[in-house]
Amino acid sequence: MNSAYHNPVLLHETVSGLDIKENGVYVDVTFGGGGHSKEILKRLGSEGKLFAFDQDEDALANAIEDERFQLINQNFQFLKQYLKFYGIRKVDGILADFGVSSHQFDEGERGFSIRFNAALDMRMDRSGSLSAFDVVNTYSQEDLGSVLYQYGELRNARALAKTIVEARAEGQIKTTDDLKSVLSKHLPKMKENKILAQIYQAIRIEVNQEIAVLKAFLLQTPELLDKGGRLSLISYHSLEDRLVKRFIRAGKFEGEPEKDFYGNIDVPFKKVGGLIVPSKEEIALNNRARSAKLRIAERI
Repeated sequence: MNSAYHNPVLLHETVSGLDIKENGVYVDVTFGGGGHSKEILKRLGSEGKLFAFDQDEDALANAIEDERFQLINQNFQFLKQYLKFYGIRKVDGILADFGVSSHQFDEGERGFSIRFNAALDMRMDRSGSLSAFDVVNTYSQEDLGSVLYQYGELRNARALAKTIVEARAEGQIKTTDDLKSVLSKHLPKMKENKILAQIYQAIRIEVNQEIAVLKAFLLQTPELLDKGGRLSLISYHSLEDRLVKRFIRAGKFEGEPEKDFYGNIDVPFKKVGGLIVPSKEEIALNNRARSAKLRIAERI
């Protein structure tokens, strides 16, 4: 396991949640450093199969040499399409660890972390056409405010957007330090890091279309999972967790669950256990685990 690349969160809880069958077919849609995938392979028999997805080319260096394993360099929104290419129509379990990997945060040049000065990028897939620079420098004040409010949950989103638009009229905002400088009046010392993290989160979600991708992924899972198959999903912020929770409960993102002709609730999943969060010991070893929330569901 390449823990230098990404320290897997809730490793045993997440993989155990899949209730692995030795000869089953499983998918890790967020491969990263391969920590969760290696644990799945430990529990699979010789006839088992594991497919993994990661859109970041850096993750390809962590590919596992195992005939039961196949790494696919694609965004997991294309899950069904690529599994079909490999002749897979049904699987026994799907694992996802959403958000940014430790590697992406620690590679300063990627622009994900508030700790480093870097070009405004934030693309998980570096071949993507939209970057943080584009969001900050070309979005209208209204659209920018909407991004900051919806994805950063910032109450002063409109004021932040207005400040950015006024500043870029004098010259492009090219780096993370430029952005911090422009927004300095909105960053009180005691809350600077928290507010910056929310701003970065909002821009990153927009750049990578993370909410749309998450929805597209979740909508594919009922058809892909065999009866009794499991979902094991780790979220890191309320926007993700809310969607996951609603989808498990209702099979949809808004409104009440569907009902059949007799008034019985007709949903694709039943939840398994309650919400799982990291222990104090795990958080002490890996601070990035502190906001993780694991939810497990079974296909009915």
